[in-house]
Amino acid sequence: MGTDTVRTTAVDAPADRRREQRGWYFYDWACSVYSTSVLTVFLGPYLTSVAKNAADADGFVRPLGIPVRAGSFFAYSVSLSVIVAVLVMPLAGAAADRTGRKKPLLAASAWLGAGATTALFFLDGDRYLLGGLLLVVANAAQSVSMMLYNSYLPQIAPPEERDAVSSRGWAFGYAAGALVLVLDLVLYLGHDRFGVSETDAVRICLATAGLWWGGFTLVPLLRLRDRAPRDGAAGRTSPGFRQLAATVRDMRRHPLTLGFLLAYLIYNDGIQTVISQASVYGSEELGLSQSTLISAILLVQVLAVAGALWLGRLARTYGARRTILGSLVAWTLTLAAGFFLPAGAPVWFFVLASAIGLVLGGSQALSRSLFSHLVPPGKEAEYFSAYEMSDRGMSWLGPLLFGLTYQLTGSYRDAIVSLVLFFVIGFVLLARVPVERAIRDAGNPVPRRI
Repeated sequence: MGTDTVRTTAVDAPADRRREQRGWYFYDWACSVYSTSVLTVFLGPYLTSVAKNAADADGFVRPLGIPVRAGSFFAYSVSLSVIVAVLVMPLAGAAADRTGRKKPLLAASAWLGAGATTALFFLDGDRYLLGGLLLVVANAAQSVSMMLYNSYLPQIAPPEERDAVSSRGWAFGYAAGALVLVLDLVLYLGHDRFGVSETDAVRICLATAGLWWGGFTLVPLLRLRDRAPRDGAAGRTSPGFRQLAATVRDMRRHPLTLGFLLAYLIYNDGIQTVISQASVYGSEELGLSQSTLISAILLVQVLAVAGALWLGRLARTYGARRTILGSLVAWTLTLAAGFFLPAGAPVWFFVLASAIGLVLGGSQALSRSLFSHLVPPGKEAEYFSAYEMSDRGMSWLGPLLFGLTYQLTGSYRDAIVSLVLFFVIGFVLLARVPVERAIRDAGNPVPRRI
């Protein structure tokens, strides 16, 4: 793709700005299908079943000779993916800021992730290691692409528009997730009429999510523009951990930004773990069918569209920080209720899904827009690389705690309720951040209401 690098800021002509914003929304439309159909609905239960096929008599698989309970393999794979992402994201973020060439990096990471997702079609039998490898590649690639995508927000929207623009992006993503889940549900429930087995239907759903992701990525690549780096931003990019250390050192010069990021990393770790492990909890602990799980996640997607827009409106009145804090209270109460869900009772799982849907999109959208105010100008991609380490299923502490709790107790109920800790700690840390002062210290104008 051509870069057409230009020297522009967030204050572009309104028509040009709207064109970029509309293109920007479509990356959420493209890759959210992976988060929904693959990570949230199909891959967790399916990879777990593949791992169980390969397990020994005690229920363990042994990748590289390490004993791992088959029921924990998916959670551990998600955790491993963040280690890869931690190595790559700071490097890619610094390169994007210092060269101004975000689009080629966005294209490469998006299509790598889409390709790995499409290759999940070949996951069957007892090939759990193939599934784990493709999951790590797809998750890490999505993390890099989302970091680059998010870093466009301060450049395409002035401060007063960011809550609304970020919320619309999430709404686009959840709308796409709902649409594709409807198609997945038709194929999965009617697989006999389509002449395919249930397992083949799952593999087709996984692969088509990758094709959707790769195809719709063309829209933002055609609409978004690369921007020349700010004066003094150009320079060499250090490899791997050295670049991560350099990013962290720079962030220490903005301790309030770092304080918000710490709160976000903790509570979003909880959000992402709920997203990635909910279907495993529903199938393994509650004994719900795959069709019930798909219907529940579809309900989440539909309500998340309305929830993202609704919380975006609340932020106009109460400010993004207060609205996020309220959503964290709702998350805590919802998880506590989830511990008591009776097995084999889909109606209560749907009630829980409704509560999650109403706060899911808004809490994530407002966190993204609020963080964009705390990023020093010219360091958008580099700072969003740290932000993205816990976003979109890339968190590692939550899945690790979930997997360890299950491994030690054998109970998914204990595993799911253990995640309450992330929301309580995140609430306390976010409540302590003086957001207006943090925005001024980052060198940005303070919106009328934040």
